[in-house]
Amino acid sequence: MLSNMTSEPPKAGQSDRISQSAPGARYFDVVAMAFVAVYLISQVSSSKLFAIGSFRLPGAAVVFPLSYIFGDILTEVYGYARTRRVIWAGFGSAVLMALVLWIVQILPPAPGWPDQLAYEAILGVVPRMVLGSITAYWAGEFTNSYIMARMKVLTDGRLLWTRTVGSTIVGQAVDSTVFILIAFAGRLPWGVLFQVAGTLYLAKVAYEVAATPLTYVIVRWLKRAEGIDVFDRNTDFTPFRL
Repeated sequence: MLSNMTSEPPKAGQSDRISQSAPGARYFDVVAMAFVAVYLISQVSSSKLFAIGSFRLPGAAVVFPLSYIFGDILTEVYGYARTRRVIWAGFGSAVLMALVLWIVQILPPAPGWPDQLAYEAILGVVPRMVLGSITAYWAGEFTNSYIMARMKVLTDGRLLWTRTVGSTIVGQAVDSTVFILIAFAGRLPWGVLFQVAGTLYLAKVAYEVAATPLTYVIVRWLKRAEGIDVFDRNTDFTPFRL
């Protein structure tokens, strides 16, 4: 049986407190860790480009869309307030990872170790790329979560597919645009940039659509297992809170 967060709107100002303190979050940490892990894995795997027919995609395309799926699940089941904390956890983890990789990169290689150039090519930190990546992640994930939460209230919890797909369409557009502008503006022709960004964007949205049945299964199972279903009717949606 679901908690009152499903059937009764919280009192004014209580949405964040309810979602943070209510029982029924046995699997929240698991989903949150999977979300952050997928994001960090995508950052490392993006150093390789692969080809499928005429399409050229970074390795991150294999796993990065999963972060939006996990983001949808977090917001749908646990609400925006808890998801906000997880997004910030991913942001902080990415900054820490980039800092450690950069420190290792600039440390002098040991005598006889021949792979410094290989390390720099695969794991080397390019400040503009890192800034573009983490800023795009932050903007895209918060956009995705905000739209998910707002649409859930507007639809009274019905038509889950409209908000999973709709939030991804907008969130991925924000993510791709911010990343391209910060990481590549002025370095490559605009036509090339938009072609690459458009291809990657369509692939991510298609990924989300294809995963919708699985998202339904996981969301329904979690709501039953946790006994909660948070509606962000009175939540403060500023991203600048923990």
